[in-house]
Amino acid sequence: MDIIKAIASELHLREEQVKSTVELLDGGNTVPFIARYRKEVTGSLDDVTLRALEEKLNHLRKMDERRGEISALIEAQGNLTPEITAALERAATLVELEDIYRPFRPKRKTRASVAREKGLAPLAALIAEQRDTYAPPLEEEALTYVNEEKGVANAEEALAGACDILAEDIANSADFRKMLRTFTMQNGTLVTRAAKEEDSVYHDYYDFREPIKKLRPHRILAINRGEKEEFLKVTVEVPEEDAVSRLSAHIVKNAGSPALRYLMPTIHDSYDRLIFPAIEREIRSDLFDTASEGALKVFAENLRNLLMISPLKGKTVLGYDPGYRTGCKLAVVDSTGKVLDTAVIYPTKPREDIPRSRDTVIRLCRKWGVDVVAIGNGTASRESEQFIAETLKGLDRDVKYTIVSEAGASVYSASKLGAEEFPDFDVTERSAVSIARRLQDPLAELVKIEPQAIGVGQYQHDMKPARLSEALGGVVEDCVNAVGVDVNTASYSLLSYIAGISTTAAKNMVAYREENGAFTGRAQIKKVPKIGAKAYEQCAGFLRVPGSAEVFDNTGVHPESYDLARRLLALFGYTEADVAEGNIAMLRAKVTLRGADQVAAALGCGEPTLLDIIGELEKPGRDIRDTAPAPVLRSDVLEMKDLSEGMLLKGTVRNVVDFGAFVDIGVHEDGLLHISEMSDRYISHPRELFSVGDVIEVRIKSVDLGRKRIALTRKGLADGEHKS
Repeated sequence: MDIIKAIASELHLREEQVKSTVELLDGGNTVPFIARYRKEVTGSLDDVTLRALEEKLNHLRKMDERRGEISALIEAQGNLTPEITAALERAATLVELEDIYRPFRPKRKTRASVAREKGLAPLAALIAEQRDTYAPPLEEEALTYVNEEKGVANAEEALAGACDILAEDIANSADFRKMLRTFTMQNGTLVTRAAKEEDSVYHDYYDFREPIKKLRPHRILAINRGEKEEFLKVTVEVPEEDAVSRLSAHIVKNAGSPALRYLMPTIHDSYDRLIFPAIEREIRSDLFDTASEGALKVFAENLRNLLMISPLKGKTVLGYDPGYRTGCKLAVVDSTGKVLDTAVIYPTKPREDIPRSRDTVIRLCRKWGVDVVAIGNGTASRESEQFIAETLKGLDRDVKYTIVSEAGASVYSASKLGAEEFPDFDVTERSAVSIARRLQDPLAELVKIEPQAIGVGQYQHDMKPARLSEALGGVVEDCVNAVGVDVNTASYSLLSYIAGISTTAAKNMVAYREENGAFTGRAQIKKVPKIGAKAYEQCAGFLRVPGSAEVFDNTGVHPESYDLARRLLALFGYTEADVAEGNIAMLRAKVTLRGADQVAAALGCGEPTLLDIIGELEKPGRDIRDTAPAPVLRSDVLEMKDLSEGMLLKGTVRNVVDFGAFVDIGVHEDGLLHISEMSDRYISHPRELFSVGDVIEVRIKSVDLGRKRIALTRKGLADGEHKS
């Protein structure tokens, strides 16, 4: 298989692009580095496309490896033919490769293998010939195979054994299986029924049927989970007569042959006993894999948007981890993320010591100049929100509060990393710190948690863990590198996501600055153990050194382009001091006036690199997340009973799934904005309109107090005005 051509065709890229990118990947370059600093080579492919290309490359290489293994195994048996070699080359999936290998695979004992041991293969071949006439007739011919020592008692047993051999041969045909697999996908129906007489979240699937080709990914994942938890029985139904008729059309060559008396039942048996059960398993597996990949894309995009939410900079935050019996844990964190103070209060049941709890919160807010209270959305969150809203009214300064998702906070708190960071804190105190820091800098805090624990996916616990970790890890890496990190303040968990830096190297960087003081320039990073020339090339452009004497060290300009940046400045009469002082506002206009392509040619670089450098010089030390919507801060609490149909509210999108989006409108329970209520026009997926972190306007459609469900709508609201 021509891998380059296959990737180019599937991803709709030019073959030269793919070839150049593959060479960069094979050269040990990371996706973030290639996406940012090798645009001229790849044709400006972004990190998402590069990840897809890398995944496809690895998949096709594994297929080629398996293709070679199968070819060698068949050849070792002396059965490799030009036709088989050609079929292996044409195979586009692993399933097709395995279908080709199936007849040659060492087999466990089967009815057909037993019949072969009895010497019935020639009789099977005779039936398969489908002669016009048989002399002697097949029944008499079968008598010659009767052999009590071999376990063939009579002609009927001989013919039955021969038919078993034929049934297995039919089932082992790669062409037949491919044809019937396609037929089942196009004409099959997935049917689910209740496996037990009790209500459950799977009630909608207790009597459900839908054509396989129309099944939505979230339904497939829900059905699989219901089956796994033994609430559902799941089957695939196919028009069997049509399937057998199609199979017969490829097998029957002589409709008048007396052999059809045995051949037609054999075709039915092969389909019912061997082909359909295998195809049903394969299709169920394919449906799950496809649904998982779809859900994974949604999860990855949600995670990307969550990590890129605008940080709340320059604010002192009181992190509030709600609880009942053990109390609510508080942690005051300054604008740099440093913990200033901690406390425990008991405003909720069973103690409900509200006066002393209120005094503690007011004291902490006044003492440390708290700007915002970040309340975790877990147990006792609603009561805590009510308590904080009332408490803040007694302050003589403007302090707001907001609800922060605490998904995964307990995972971090109980982790080795949490213990290393705060050895003197218990797990709940660490949670309060994590909640505060999530508001201040979501990216820096959330990288400490396994991505699948962050809670912005659907059915993530049903997916293959290795695939989930690989894909989500790539998203985190891309986000961290897109933002860049301050090498003197970043934790080793954040540094470990920088291109080219391993966990060991990240720990070495932290140890180096603790022993030698803050890094004074990018070049100093090369002195850190485990960071060689290649690692430095990959990571340098993503590491920021704000206090460096070299102004470019606090930008995304790569050290390999420092000379280019200086020549660019000189060409238009600027200096590095102008960059530091923000006096190059007209640089882009001057380059545009002269022609970016002409300037790039004069400097000996590509136009994409030139424009990227200009963008970095315009705003050294900038944070690309600053343009994202700011968190919604509140001063008063809203409860579900306060909601009424038609009410217009502003909320934050917390999660996007196949069937809609969950929106935090400030009432503890997120409202569901179903896909059918998102717009007056048709949309195929919620991602077309909304992303995690979007601040949007919604209208209350209905409120179910008993089931604690809020239905939202955006019908009648313009699509183009959904974000604040």
